[in-house]
Amino acid sequence: MTSRKRSGSGGSKRPKEKVVYIYELFLRGEDPTINSSEFWNEFFLLQPNVDALENEITKLTSEQFSLVKKNLSMIFQKCIDMLETDHPKRLCHSLQTLCSLFYAIYKKSSADNTYDILNEIFGYDEMDKWMKKLMDYCNQILLGEVLENARFMCLKLLLVLVTGTDNVSQNVLLEHLMMNTLFDSFVRLLSDPTLRTQHGHDIVILLTILVNYRKHEATNPYVVQLSILADELALNGYGQMISQSLIDFCRQYMQSLKLNNAQTSSWFSSLSNIVGNMFVSDEGCERVQQIKANNGLLMALYEAVHLNRNFITTLAHTQAESSAPPSPSNTLNLTNLTQPVPDLANAPIIDMTQCPTNLLVALFQYCSIVMQDNKNESSVANLKLCFLILTCISEDQYANSMMHDSNLTFKVILHRAQMRHRKLNIDRVGRSQPLAATLLDLLVEFIVSHLMKKFPMELYLLCIGVVHRILCYQKRCRVRLNYPWKELWSALIGLLRFLVNQEQALIKKCNIFHLSLQVVNIFNLFITYGDTFLATTNSYDELYYELNREEKVFTELHAMALTNFVVLRYTTMSDCEYKDDVIKLLNALVNILAIVKHFQNKIKEWLAEQGLSTPTEEQILDVVRKNYDLTLKLQDSLDHYDRYAEAPRHTNFFKNMVRDMVSDTRKNIYGYVKEAISSIPEPDAMVTSTSSL
Repeated sequence: MTSRKRSGSGGSKRPKEKVVYIYELFLRGEDPTINSSEFWNEFFLLQPNVDALENEITKLTSEQFSLVKKNLSMIFQKCIDMLETDHPKRLCHSLQTLCSLFYAIYKKSSADNTYDILNEIFGYDEMDKWMKKLMDYCNQILLGEVLENARFMCLKLLLVLVTGTDNVSQNVLLEHLMMNTLFDSFVRLLSDPTLRTQHGHDIVILLTILVNYRKHEATNPYVVQLSILADELALNGYGQMISQSLIDFCRQYMQSLKLNNAQTSSWFSSLSNIVGNMFVSDEGCERVQQIKANNGLLMALYEAVHLNRNFITTLAHTQAESSAPPSPSNTLNLTNLTQPVPDLANAPIIDMTQCPTNLLVALFQYCSIVMQDNKNESSVANLKLCFLILTCISEDQYANSMMHDSNLTFKVILHRAQMRHRKLNIDRVGRSQPLAATLLDLLVEFIVSHLMKKFPMELYLLCIGVVHRILCYQKRCRVRLNYPWKELWSALIGLLRFLVNQEQALIKKCNIFHLSLQVVNIFNLFITYGDTFLATTNSYDELYYELNREEKVFTELHAMALTNFVVLRYTTMSDCEYKDDVIKLLNALVNILAIVKHFQNKIKEWLAEQGLSTPTEEQILDVVRKNYDLTLKLQDSLDHYDRYAEAPRHTNFFKNMVRDMVSDTRKNIYGYVKEAISSIPEPDAMVTSTSSL
């Protein structure tokens, strides 16, 4: 018995879309516009098929491209001309078509970089004119009375343009964005609460990428304009986009902790732990991706605190807006562009008192989370970026005065890694205190939790550098912060002990003498100038007590430095790069060793007088208080440090960070363009006839 073939079955061929047929005509070298005066008005009413257009362009051979570049130029120019229309559908379709054209041309250029494809299309003499025209229209769209879809697509087009090449400085089109700046439009959008909520994330990412175009090679107008920006509304908006992203990350992390705690408390926890360990790598990869997704906005924060002193005033501004701007994670859903704020009605309940309230609080809490994951390069790079941001903040006079203000206190939840050799101090978790105290807590946590075989030397140098800057501010301004300094001293002594014990393994990889010198100089700063910033005289007593209690560490550190000095002096290694630091370390230890020797003798004399062998802590402190009669050597430049400079030391690091940021943005942006097509509303009086095509 024979059966009839069903219509729509696998054997039937789907009809080709009219717009795809038109693409094919253009890219075969034909001109479908002949004898049709309304062709382009009708063409831009058709819904673009961005996949088809991209595929048709990228599969062109060099010979075919030469034949159709005139048609490509025509499409580009007509798309740009159409940006002047007040017809919403044509406007959005022209923007989407431009996105696809530029994306495809960039893709083709990366595969064949033997010549400048864009200049070939536009013509070397016409390129400046058309790009200026495009930027002018983009300015009009961004600030005009248009549907949010058009503004959304305009920003996506700009993102396609700035992410065309992995190396931002090699993107020839960015020169046109330098000559025809969009900075004022971005500032206007960031200043408007509604527009910022809908488009702020894209604007901040655009600004960050544009700031990094040939940053150290030529004058960049975006660097100049961002550095002098004083518009408080715009700066607050810029900061709110960053803080909201970090707050979202912290909120998700806390929710995951609650879920994990709930699971481990069940009778099934034993089995789930076994199974969970089998998939720990998958969970780790997910966390890495979540951390990496914040690189773009962390870069934006770095550029703001590095370039603009006015931005510092926004760091402690409390989040007052009820609607959360979209972060990278919640911009993936583009089904309703006119209402991008996610529905949180069914979201898990979280104690909002434990969520950050401003950018600085969010940054500290974020850093405490990132610190717990340093097993891959992405997380280490993210943490280094955090430390560079903290370095810039700790150098700023206003930021320090704000962080040390005893009337400006915040309750910050710092997440601490579980470690076998310590118990967490519950009383200090989330206590309301000045932000400088919280920052010191954060730095102490890093110091004690990263003493590992794969020692992160650069991160430790940055961390100790931030500690030093905070103390220099306190000494210079005579600020007496009420802080349990013993925790910092214990952490620093623990670091020195680790360096001494791991000398043989570490000395082959890094300059442990330079780090040791930085740590010892912090102790010297306390010894020499502590009377200007320590809150009580008891703090001095406790410092000297700790130095004597841990005298073995300093004695062994001196022996290590002395041994290496002898080796460097009497071998062919006299030109070794470590030599200067070894000599400086020996000199820096003079006062500490003198203090240890002085009080050790006094303690022995007292014990002999009292006939005791094991004194209590209070008895030792009493001996210290009565025997300050010692002479110390005055050491220079303890309260000085080299101001942070990005170039040349960190230039390559930021090039790689921007490269990753561009690559990640480009991966997502084209998906946004394609998904946004179906969301364009149909105007009531819109003419949809395309019969003439």
